[in-house]
Amino acid sequence: MKYIVCQEPGNFVLKEKERPTRKAGEALLKVKKVGICGTDLHAYAGNQAFFSYPRILGHELATQVIEIEENDKGIRVGDNVIVMPYKSCGSCVACVNGQTNCCTEISVMGVHSDGGMQEEIAVPLDLILPAKELSDDEMTIVEPLAIGAHAIRRSYLNPKETVVVMGCGPIGIGIMKLAQIKGAKVIAMDIDQGRLDYAKEKIGVDHVVLVGEHTEEKIAAFTNGDMANVVFDATGNRKALESGINYMAHGGRYVLVGLSKGDLLFSHPGIHAKETTLMCSRNATNEDFQLVIDILKIGKFPTSSFITHNVDFSEMINHFDTWLDPANGVIKATVNF
Repeated sequence: MKYIVCQEPGNFVLKEKERPTRKAGEALLKVKKVGICGTDLHAYAGNQAFFSYPRILGHELATQVIEIEENDKGIRVGDNVIVMPYKSCGSCVACVNGQTNCCTEISVMGVHSDGGMQEEIAVPLDLILPAKELSDDEMTIVEPLAIGAHAIRRSYLNPKETVVVMGCGPIGIGIMKLAQIKGAKVIAMDIDQGRLDYAKEKIGVDHVVLVGEHTEEKIAAFTNGDMANVVFDATGNRKALESGINYMAHGGRYVLVGLSKGDLLFSHPGIHAKETTLMCSRNATNEDFQLVIDILKIGKFPTSSFITHNVDFSEMINHFDTWLDPANGVIKATVNF
């Protein structure tokens, strides 16, 4: 079967290997579609944390069951399933407390182990979720939206609160829409006017802010001087990460969803004066995936506009470089198998 491996930064290679063999407790899946996320783009560019080469990328997967044993999920051969790409140990302190998303031994498909950029893949049964009512496109975006759902849950967001979301990439857009569904007022920030236009026109955020001069003053104007109850960073950019406190209200929460490889510097008086709750949000849990599946089932997310670029597997290598260029207007790119 064919697969694509990121041999080293900037270098994809199309190869062939034997089909995987299903072991007990696993399902053999046909990969139907793969979403390209920031992790994949950063891995290709050579600036992804927790990463080594060579690696088969891909953890946003739409799949169909080829082989499976009897299971308590009622999943059968031919069923469409979503893959939760986070393999956890089940016994560490995080897992015991239900926080499998930050397991001490976590292995993320496409990051720590090989992912789904291949025609077939064998996956443990506890990592697959039934998705009979979702399209291939919808299945592909469940994972990135689940990351947003987890961030929302971490933030203890209440209806009618105001949030600032820094970054209008796929994760940021997911946070915006899910915050809206929760009943919050949403302010979107980005350095790209095109992405802000998308957030305003397709997601329906309340306000957009092009990052530059007077950014803090604009947030203040939109919030009657109070600033935002919750600020989410979905950029992973150090400058953005360090600035988020400036947009947060006194007594507010700051949720770091984006990941930077370096150290961050905050002014202690600045975060102390606001009695800041500073938290990180990593990956997602079964609960988050199920919430997103339910939201997609009832059509509350604009999937068709969210997926802006789509190519066949055989063409992926030729197009990947173009997805790194903001001028091409990529929000979510996907690959068909």
